[in-house]
Amino acid sequence: MQPSLSSQEITRKSASNLALAFILLPKEKRKAMVSLYAFCRLVDDIADEETASVPERFREINRYREGLQKIFDGLSPEIPFLEEFAPIIRRYHIPYDLLNDLLKGMEMDLEGVEYQTWEDLDLYCYRVASSVGLMSLRIFGFTRPETEEYALALGRALQYTNILRDVKTDQQKGRLYLPSQELARFNVSREDIFAGRYTENYRRFAEAYKERALGYYRRAREVLPEVDRPNMIAAELMGAVYWQLFLKLIHFQYDVFSHERIRLTKCEKIRRILLTWLRFKLGLRTPHYGVLKGE
Repeated sequence: MQPSLSSQEITRKSASNLALAFILLPKEKRKAMVSLYAFCRLVDDIADEETASVPERFREINRYREGLQKIFDGLSPEIPFLEEFAPIIRRYHIPYDLLNDLLKGMEMDLEGVEYQTWEDLDLYCYRVASSVGLMSLRIFGFTRPETEEYALALGRALQYTNILRDVKTDQQKGRLYLPSQELARFNVSREDIFAGRYTENYRRFAEAYKERALGYYRRAREVLPEVDRPNMIAAELMGAVYWQLFLKLIHFQYDVFSHERIRLTKCEKIRRILLTWLRFKLGLRTPHYGVLKGE
């Protein structure tokens, strides 16, 4: 189903905000993160491959699951990409359970899961984002259990931002991640979303959604121990970039239906990189996210 591409080729094709953050890492860690990111991108592309049937995509994801299990059993995964990824898994002791959690998240997309509550959405965000954060910690290096809480919170903050930003593009794929019970509480129907209707009720719902996402940004800001902060420069850059997206959503009052897909310009991204690098060089420890103007 998927062409045989290397980690570098997959990462170059994606032009992702996450891939952007790796520029601040030392060479070996950057190489490892490129491989991890490429794995995430690869399985996500499998789930989104609309030219293949849903059963075919399930089988392909399971083929990667079986390949991963072979790595942990000391065998060849018999998949070219996983042959390249295997040394990274072994060197940084990336747990099978975290890799499998990511695959379960991809399968949730294929199953067309309806998210009814915040807790349902949190599970999805854990699987597709926080699990990646926890795997990344193994590469970045960490010493304290609180740092895992940081990865859980920051992963959910980033994914919540993605979901709110991509409501329009997701509904064009027939997907809706916004919790149905919460939408109903604000009298917003699935039909409103799939018709691309921006209403006052939707804006009010998005305000409540913003508060929940903001809570995760603030949790990440608060729990990261000082001893582990120097190793989190790439994660902190991710936080800073997605925080700017989050602020743009607030600025546009969450109206993603009437505008082109909200994104950062190249200049804005470069500015985030330079500011994050400078803050670390100057020893400034306060994260550049989680506080709104006027607070």
